[in-house]
Amino acid sequence: MEAYSRKKLNLTGQRFGRLTVIEPAPNMGKRTAWRCRCDCGRETVVTTGRLRSGKTASCGQCVERGLSCLTYIDGTCVEMLEAKTVRRNNTSGVPGVDWRASKGMWRASICFKGRRQYLGSFARFEDAVEARKRAEENLHDQFLAEFGRNGSGKGKGPA
Repeated sequence: MEAYSRKKLNLTGQRFGRLTVIEPAPNMGKRTAWRCRCDCGRETVVTTGRLRSGKTASCGQCVERGLSCLTYIDGTCVEMLEAKTVRRNNTSGVPGVDWRASKGMWRASICFKGRRQYLGSFARFEDAVEARKRAEENLHDQFLAEFGRNGSGKGKGPA
């Protein structure tokens, strides 16, 4: 008889990197496991800990075979734009906004199609955030709409 976890944590339907949790899977030893589908279509079984820690974010086979699970268009990773996550090393809490101690100003910038664009230096944090948000709308959001992406990670992609 296969053991399934009795814990109340339910990850079904949640995304972790390129993986979407489909259903509970038989435990791996004493660890809770989940059947996941990678964006490349392959299925794999991963423990809760590896999913939640980010140690496993794809099936691994697409990487081994040199196939990228990520969608790049004109040097821009579509999934990164859709996720709008704040990196771990971000100190302001807003992507593309950082404090320039040497100038005593907040700097706003945005990366798009492999190039960093500086949006300006601002005395107020709120002004730098506003500049960054406007640039995201004009560049990132417009780009995603142009390629039929709706922000859910699913879309028709380029025609």
